[in-house]
Amino acid sequence: MSQPSHPTFSQSAATGVDHRNTLPSPPQGPSDVIGRVEQTLTEVEHACRAIGNERNSAFGLSVIIPVFNERQTLPKILDRIDEVMPEGTQTVVVDDASTDGTAQWLAALPPRADRTILLRGRNHGKGSAVRMGMRHSRGEIVAIQDADTEYDPIDLLDVIAPIQQGEAEVVYGSRYLEQSDDPSLFHRLGNWALTAISNCMTGQRLTDMETCHKAFRGELVRSIRIKECRFGFEPEITGKIAERGIAIAEVPTGYQYRSYEEGKKITWKDGIAALACMWRYRNAGWLWRAVAGAGRVLTRLPSLARNKVA
Repeated sequence: MSQPSHPTFSQSAATGVDHRNTLPSPPQGPSDVIGRVEQTLTEVEHACRAIGNERNSAFGLSVIIPVFNERQTLPKILDRIDEVMPEGTQTVVVDDASTDGTAQWLAALPPRADRTILLRGRNHGKGSAVRMGMRHSRGEIVAIQDADTEYDPIDLLDVIAPIQQGEAEVVYGSRYLEQSDDPSLFHRLGNWALTAISNCMTGQRLTDMETCHKAFRGELVRSIRIKECRFGFEPEITGKIAERGIAIAEVPTGYQYRSYEEGKKITWKDGIAALACMWRYRNAGWLWRAVAGAGRVLTRLPSLARNKVA
């Protein structure tokens, strides 16, 4: 899809007609009026046909990239997507009012039929940017990729594979199914706690609910109404998928941790907000699952302590 026209363009500007300082038109006869009406109807018909053709041009995969102040890393991610993604991939880049030159760089990119660039004038958060990207996605599969280099787009190929093969409708790329490269104990424990609580609230059996790499059947995810604007998107989409009775599959994905000095944005405050979202989007039976989950944790504590001492 070509880069969308700037939303401030009027129809007059788009057609090259300037209405400023225009003199009143002389009186017109019935034939002139009829001719103008017919011309207008023809233009409307052509515009409707163009919109229909645009919407009908489907892609096999849509990759949504929410962006906020990632001028140094975003070009690397876009180049990597061009390098590794299959032909027929739509890239939807949503800049969430960056202040570091990212928006200006994106606006200067040449239009491409397989790339949609959306520039926002006000920052609303990752969840809001993903929601906007989903509205503009046209892929049979929709996946999410961050604009930093913590996640390599090539790992998305493993994430989307079960959906392509008809084995799953939703797949998360877990950083913890295999040995993790996350050096932060605080970060690992935080993710474990949030994922465990999410599993109690939703009935899913995940190891990494907060992962960036998520893929969905396009028709399914576009039918889900997302409300959360920040990082609460993660527990919300997980809860709403569970509410539909859909099991989320997991595959391993790579991860290169970056520090807050390097641009990491999620904080402990987002963890607290995530807990509130989990409660808001909990599923029936959560109390029994919570009790059972707490029992499993207590059972494992002695072995965890022994391993720590060792």
